[in-house]
Amino acid sequence: MLFPTSLVGSYCQPDWLIDRSKLAGQFPPRTRAKELWRIPEEHLKEAQDDATRIAIREQELAGLDIITDGEIRRESYSNRFATALDGLDLDNYGTVITRSGKPVPVPRITGKITRARQVEVDDLKFLRANTDRMVKITLPGPFTMSQQAENEFYASAAEAAMDYAQAVKEEMADLFAAGADVVQLDEPWLQARPELAEEYGLDALNAALDGAAGTTAVHICFGYAAMTKERPEGYSFLRQMKDCSCKQVSIETAQSNLDTSVLETIRGKTVILGVLNLGDNAVETPEIIADRIRRALPYVDPENVVVAPDCGLKYLPRDVAFGKMKAMAAGAAIVRAEYV
Repeated sequence: MLFPTSLVGSYCQPDWLIDRSKLAGQFPPRTRAKELWRIPEEHLKEAQDDATRIAIREQELAGLDIITDGEIRRESYSNRFATALDGLDLDNYGTVITRSGKPVPVPRITGKITRARQVEVDDLKFLRANTDRMVKITLPGPFTMSQQAENEFYASAAEAAMDYAQAVKEEMADLFAAGADVVQLDEPWLQARPELAEEYGLDALNAALDGAAGTTAVHICFGYAAMTKERPEGYSFLRQMKDCSCKQVSIETAQSNLDTSVLETIRGKTVILGVLNLGDNAVETPEIIADRIRRALPYVDPENVVVAPDCGLKYLPRDVAFGKMKAMAAGAAIVRAEYV
């Protein structure tokens, strides 16, 4: 099918499950943030399961073709996986500066980064059991995780990134074996730190993707609209993705009004095309979505387009998030009909 639709990853978590005002009042946590959950520990898994079923069902009702678990069980896109790895001190935090210039607490790397257990495989199995549509699950990328930790063990951050890559590679293999159709690596820090990304970030990313048994995607963005208000006019790290071994590249075009001619530089990749402006709570019309899709089509072949939001829907009000999903599916249908 042309122009299939999907979330980038996250959906908005219900306020009965997580304290959304606290969530919105801080940067996405790099360490664990258990204080955000409203449900007592002994009932939390059951509540997260119920909220995940709702997120899956709402994606289906909106008409999406590729379903995620909404990342409902996560405090942030990265910390569920990143804090499950060995080699980290999670009790005595370090600090890094975010892309917005603010200090945030992060894990300290005090030993060799390794993956001792499966982290998201049960999440994938739950998703697979609750929909008959294609499914996608997301992991934080190795470069991004290396930038979201304070290195006190490795001779260089590049060495840390390569061990993160091995951990991601192992998890990805188990996710595909468990039934994932697409595994997406979230790498926003490729855009935030393009010099380091060129120096060793792309090598670490390719090491993680090496030998993947299914469809792989990489998401690059300018940050959550709720956290990062200013958007650059273009990507500092996109052309380089031509040399990435992933099959799909996820970008945002709506919030920044991106000059889509840059997509010519990665022609041949499937583009997960961001068409929802998450910095505006107004729900787009299907016609607006259709126009945003059409803007990209001179530079990417129609069969290589997946329609998606610019970034995650995590911080949007639930009615807004659902309305935007429906409009996105309807807009994709408009353009799809033009190719029949």
